[in-house]
Amino acid sequence: MGELKTYQGGCHCGKVRYEVSTDLGHVIECNCSHCARKGFLLAFVDADRFKLQQGEGELTEYQFNKHVIHHLFCKSCGIQSFSWVVRPDGTKANAINVRCLDGVEAGSYTVTPVDGKSR
Repeated sequence: MGELKTYQGGCHCGKVRYEVSTDLGHVIECNCSHCARKGFLLAFVDADRFKLQQGEGELTEYQFNKHVIHHLFCKSCGIQSFSWVVRPDGTKANAINVRCLDGVEAGSYTVTPVDGKSR
């Protein structure tokens, strides 16, 4: 694991804001029908490294397929800046949409393709 940095992130309209600590050393691009259509680049972090700062009441949820990932998006602007999931070992994690982190430029991290379409 690389150096942990703390980032601020959120939706487009600013109603949903969060803080996350991650190293962005493992950013994935999933090819499932949901992630591919939205163009997500994701970093998964343990739940204790994620803190929703505002906007809990502004979020609505979408689930599909096996209903494992809780896709949350802002009711006002529609941006999905993060999700949450319970891993197979029972621990909770957050999937951070790296494109929604403040000050993080595309190309400043390495992207690993993941075949979510076949799962």
